[in-house]
Amino acid sequence: CIDTVVFAILKLQCFIHTVPAACVLGAVKLQESFDAQQYLQRFYKMKQGRGAGSNVLSEKVKEMQTFFKLNVTGSLDAETMEVMKKPRCGVPDVARYQVFSDRAKWTVNPVSYRIVNYTPDLTTQEVDNAIDAALKVWSDVIPLTFRKTTDLTADILISFAAGEHGDFSPFDGPSGTLAHAFSPGSGLGGDAHFDEDERWSTTSKGFNLFLVAAHEFGHALGLDHSSDPSALMYPTYKYVDTTGFVLPSDDVKGIQSLY
Repeated sequence: CIDTVVFAILKLQCFIHTVPAACVLGAVKLQESFDAQQYLQRFYKMKQGRGAGSNVLSEKVKEMQTFFKLNVTGSLDAETMEVMKKPRCGVPDVARYQVFSDRAKWTVNPVSYRIVNYTPDLTTQEVDNAIDAALKVWSDVIPLTFRKTTDLTADILISFAAGEHGDFSPFDGPSGTLAHAFSPGSGLGGDAHFDEDERWSTTSKGFNLFLVAAHEFGHALGLDHSSDPSALMYPTYKYVDTTGFVLPSDDVKGIQSLY
């Protein structure tokens, strides 16, 4: 990527000419620009490479700012960069994975699920309980039930993995992208993957598995991201007290429109 090459050259020039303050500032700004472009490519379908152009970049920044209800400036201001750096779901904000677009919701009932493997951060029982509770959030408001199974052909396969894990959407290490899920369908359809490089918990420490799983299961049932900051389907992670958790109204409206 040409941006990576330019970034490397700038750092080399800083070393050779020993102008630390100016070069470090320039390198930081260039790195932020590079990170922002990657963010927009991943979550807002911005074209890669030089063909994108500054106008395309500005328009995509505006699209992202509009979604998150920020000041729509088209520039990578501090407010925009702050949102881009927040831990979040790996599903795009403008369009989910299109492989399964011909099937928007499950037509089977109950929907079966299988936990393929477990994170060492929690006990097996803690993971089982978090997954069960996350699915119940949705089954409480729609006429759909879930059945746990050990069958390899379960409708929803749940797994923990790090880095590249076979679905062409690699995880990026600690923080950043926490998890992703696929829309209802065959094959990968409905599957939910969690980044093993994160610290999973049942509390406010690290990332609460119940909250992240409940969000991902919204995608596994057919929902896209919501731009409502109070919604469970909002893209970025925010811890809330999980005691007696009640699905926000925006999410209830969305899932009931499907089922």
